[in-house]
Amino acid sequence: MGGWIFWIVVIALVLFVVTIYNRLVQLRNRYQNAFSQIEVQLKRRYDLIPNLVETAKAYLTHERETLEAVTAARNQALAGLQAAARDPGNADAIRQLASAEGALGGALGRLNVAVEAYPDLKANQNILQVQEELTTTENKVAFSRQAFNDSVMEYNTYRQSFPPVVFAGWFGHSKDASLLEFEDSKQIQQAPKVQF
Repeated sequence: MGGWIFWIVVIALVLFVVTIYNRLVQLRNRYQNAFSQIEVQLKRRYDLIPNLVETAKAYLTHERETLEAVTAARNQALAGLQAAARDPGNADAIRQLASAEGALGGALGRLNVAVEAYPDLKANQNILQVQEELTTTENKVAFSRQAFNDSVMEYNTYRQSFPPVVFAGWFGHSKDASLLEFEDSKQIQQAPKVQF
């Protein structure tokens, strides 16, 4: 009789540990999937920016430096996204992406200021269409970022709680995943404005 109790306890403990392992994997996969949604939206945004620059180029002949800054910031943000996509749980990669996104937002803001001086450009149908697409994409990025941060928070909370914290390191879950945050908290609540 005592042998049966021992084996029942052992089996229950094994099932308990397996459940913890499976939950950690499930939560990690969830935040990685949430990051892939951010990746899709940011790539769409990065694809729209060259269209914006090309359309504005004909009008902004004296603003070449501004256009080049937007292009350079877009390329830096794309590189940051690619690094973060390789490992969405890497805190350094997420910080670099957030920094690059902040620089891109600043460059787009400077472009907006430059465009204000060109009424013909502000009325251009191509610019208006790109503006609408960028606005829509920015909203999708914000929603995707929120879903990612929610998934990361759920993973981190579970990983840090007891008893999973005891087993997490053994299962390759020794570090928290990083939230995608911006240095300027106002940027979290407001997408970069590209109005023409």
